[in-house]
Amino acid sequence: MLQAILDSVTKPSELAALFQYKFAHKSPSAIRHQQSLDRDASKKRCYDFLNMTSRSFAAVIQELDDDLRDAVCLFYLVLRGLDTIEDDMTLPLDRKVELLRSFDQIIYQKDWTFNENGPDEKDRELLVHFDVVINEFLRLKPEFQQVIANITRLMGNGMADYASGKHRENTAVATVADFDLYCHYVAGLVGYGLSDLFAASGLESEEIAKDKHISNSMGLFLQKTNIIRDYREDLDDGRQFWPHEIWGKYVDKFSDFTKPENKLKAKYCLNDMVLNVLNQVPDVLTYLSRLQNQSVFNFCAIPQVMAIATLALVFNNLEVYQRNIKIRKGEAVKLILQSTNMDNVISIFRHYIFEIARKNEAVNPNFMDISMSIGRVCVS
Repeated sequence: MLQAILDSVTKPSELAALFQYKFAHKSPSAIRHQQSLDRDASKKRCYDFLNMTSRSFAAVIQELDDDLRDAVCLFYLVLRGLDTIEDDMTLPLDRKVELLRSFDQIIYQKDWTFNENGPDEKDRELLVHFDVVINEFLRLKPEFQQVIANITRLMGNGMADYASGKHRENTAVATVADFDLYCHYVAGLVGYGLSDLFAASGLESEEIAKDKHISNSMGLFLQKTNIIRDYREDLDDGRQFWPHEIWGKYVDKFSDFTKPENKLKAKYCLNDMVLNVLNQVPDVLTYLSRLQNQSVFNFCAIPQVMAIATLALVFNNLEVYQRNIKIRKGEAVKLILQSTNMDNVISIFRHYIFEIARKNEAVNPNFMDISMSIGRVCVS
């Protein structure tokens, strides 16, 4: 808290938000949630894993309405388990593919656990105790189970296809189409699943689940933004998700962006990547405008406003190539408190879009394309 205050010391609105958030009263839903955890050790363990594995979603998940909250928590944990298998470069490819393709069946196997991850895999503990997640999953309503299993099947097979292709060709993401497909598998399908869960809960209409295109865009906007921000972390870990079709226009090797002599090329490529993400914004705003339940709206809006703030932060920012940069905690808390209705969300998006426009330089080869994309956002 002290560091957050120091970081925002020249931003009075952020300081006010930090203190308001710190001393805010718990909502009735949050109180009921805590009471249910006090009575149920198994469920509490799942939420402990949620807090352990999620940097950004744990808090917003726990603010959802009662019936939906547990389903989304377990949806997240199941997919986190799947992702932990996919991320682990120490697993033999055949074993990894086998697990990815069968994970939708594994989640129905009581007492199943997994301890084959490498010792340094950050979320291996979740899989070591995955029987707890399975037990809680099996307590969900069949409608929720079906949604989670279906998305797990689609995602697991997509990840398996990607892992096999990457192994054969010794490359990560070649084209923009490949980039979109990868982000669809790891995040767009999450958008599908969440929309299906919202509809299955009765908190949102069936219509929200039918428009798969904008559900996909919700996931792509978050995933692509994170991939841009995480350049350095992924490079150091031997992963590469930026599409060669974009970065290959500027340098020969993906690591060349870290070299001082390539600063200008690095900036142009970074902004080219941001341009790709901006195209998702109109769909994001359309999706949010269709939501009816307050807790669902907050849950969906908060990550999206964080993403547009992050996108504005990384635009033209060469620090991306040296370290993992993040928006200030005070700024994040201010966004959380503001993201309660569509008018506020539109104002937030416009603020950060104008920030990108302000930093868009005429010498940038993508200047006109970025300007046109900004224009489409502002009239959407």
